[in-house]
Amino acid sequence: MKRYRLLALDLDGTLLNDRSEVSETNAEWIRHAVEAGVMVCASTGRGFQSAVSIVERLGLDSPMITVNGGEIWEKPHSLHKRTILDSDKVIGLHKLALDYPEVWFWAYSTQGIYNKEIWAEEPKSHEWLKFGYYTEDLGQLGKILKEISGWDGLEITNSSPNNIEINPLGISKASALAELCRLKGFDMSEVVSVGDSLNDIAAIRASGLGVAMGNAQEEVKRAANAVTGTNQEDGVAQVIRQYVLRT
Repeated sequence: MKRYRLLALDLDGTLLNDRSEVSETNAEWIRHAVEAGVMVCASTGRGFQSAVSIVERLGLDSPMITVNGGEIWEKPHSLHKRTILDSDKVIGLHKLALDYPEVWFWAYSTQGIYNKEIWAEEPKSHEWLKFGYYTEDLGQLGKILKEISGWDGLEITNSSPNNIEINPLGISKASALAELCRLKGFDMSEVVSVGDSLNDIAAIRASGLGVAMGNAQEEVKRAANAVTGTNQEDGVAQVIRQYVLRT
């Protein structure tokens, strides 16, 4: 069986259970993977500050992909590459959000997180990474998606059926993984990517083995080579046992 050298794990809905915890079973099998020489990489839509605490609790000193590939970290606290979302695009996305008063919105910049409650006073002066919308009103979400789908320069995905996430065009977890492979001397065929949402699809398709969680959106399952257990069933541990460490 092919030997995989890099395991890329989404966090929310994948490694984390519904209480936003890493189960002891998942943590144990991640340790086994690391001991076997596999590089385990968090690959998340979260910003760095939100993700790094999870990574460090697992004792990992390996690369990280944050804000859907907008930032690539050679290891925690060591930034390799950052791709900025044009501030004029963010201003336009913010203006559109104001047309939908019931919709929550947020944006990551290198200076911090801004949202519906606290917005940047001078958005042109910020280096932006990602913008997002959230609502349980799928009608409104669909109208926003239809509007921004006609804009140039945007990479549009989601991390749940109730949100939209926007990065610069061409930036994804897949593009970040390709850069990490170049940096580390791996081939994408040696990568296993695991995830549950649309922001995982590009990486799942580009990797040697793409795995959808049992709780993944149906489009993600269709794109994957395999489907594992849910995030409540230690699906990540199942992937490591069945594919990463199986010889």
